[in-house]
Amino acid sequence: MADAQPLKPANRQALITAADLDALADRDAPFVEIFGFRTERIGFGEATIRLPYNENHIRPGGTISGPAMMAVADWAVYVAVMGAIGPVDLAVTTNLNINFLRKPAERDLIAEARLIKLGRRLAVGDVSIHPEGDEEMCAHVTATYSIPPRD
Repeated sequence: MADAQPLKPANRQALITAADLDALADRDAPFVEIFGFRTERIGFGEATIRLPYNENHIRPGGTISGPAMMAVADWAVYVAVMGAIGPVDLAVTTNLNINFLRKPAERDLIAEARLIKLGRRLAVGDVSIHPEGDEEMCAHVTATYSIPPRD
């Protein structure tokens, strides 16, 4: 089976700015501040999000918790979707699958998301998560977002 190819943006610019994304997060997504997510890049159907290392994200056994990695992946796909369709209320996750590949180093985690399909009602994304300074993935995520109909 061939690898999924990223959405071809045809040199399109992101349809949301970092400032608009910050305002949206301040208004509707308080967990962004709680986790400390930092948006490093927004593109058309692409996003890079940083999860700063924090001892509050550690689980028994001394590794970054699965819920923290799922949260950064979900936010990364959301940002990629917003980059492709602009700010839309009620775009929501309908599916998220994560494979934990190895124990991440005790460093910031980087989540790199890209949309591999963008339809009128659904967007499918792919996320690689790796510790800062290490390109080897510690987790791989696929996620589907439902896009509400536009009036």
